[in-house]
Amino acid sequence: MKKLVIFGCGHLADIVVNAVINGLLPDYDLVGVYSRTTSKMEYIVSKMERYGKQCAACITLDGLLALKPDYLVETASPAAMKELALPTLKNGTSIVTLSIGAFADTPFYEEVKKMAKENGTRVYIASGATGGFDVLRTATLMGNASAAFFNEKGNDRLRRSAVYDPILETEKRIVFSGTAREAIAVFPTGLNVSVAASLASVGPEDMHVTMQSTPGFMGDTQRVEIKNDQVHAVVDVYSATPEIAGWSVVSTLINIASPIVF
Repeated sequence: MKKLVIFGCGHLADIVVNAVINGLLPDYDLVGVYSRTTSKMEYIVSKMERYGKQCAACITLDGLLALKPDYLVETASPAAMKELALPTLKNGTSIVTLSIGAFADTPFYEEVKKMAKENGTRVYIASGATGGFDVLRTATLMGNASAAFFNEKGNDRLRRSAVYDPILETEKRIVFSGTAREAIAVFPTGLNVSVAASLASVGPEDMHVTMQSTPGFMGDTQRVEIKNDQVHAVVDVYSATPEIAGWSVVSTLINIASPIVF
């Protein structure tokens, strides 16, 4: 059994916990969780206990890593990923992350790669609310590729953002157009998937990102398009809720342990 811990105990983490409880991750033993919100952490620990499984509530990252986990699932934020990545990899623990926006910082990205290689560990980028990383990588390797990312959100999702304008309550508008690196600076959590798609293809500086606000629109649309001289691929994913991100972590963990890798 591989020892698993979770950093961040929100709804997406709870999906992973339920997958452990329901036998979808038989190769993993969830041994610890960490959250800055004690009540969320205690909720997961008590849920595990109800199903006869022991799981430690850790009040620090050091305490979590002291459990010597094989894998750490990160479901917190790009800022949290920047905090935990290097000590986790140095600990001999591989990471499954949803906060890919942290890797728009190229020096940090290179430092993480170096640390992982030195310690025989890996960082697995979960697909979150998008997909098609395999075709993005393949088309890019073929050469002469260009890529673009489109996101559509409802106006209510942008009311506390830097791009909000009252006109968004009644009119469809493009509220952002720029590179993936610029996008994650404006939307630290809302466009993680654009950075993931860029890292799988042309890079954060060359991936063009557009965000559209649509009044009354529920959920998210994520569309990645890549072209080269021989290939034109479009990956178009609509998700009514963020749950697909949590399930993408479950899928990644299954793939890691599987004799057949998709």
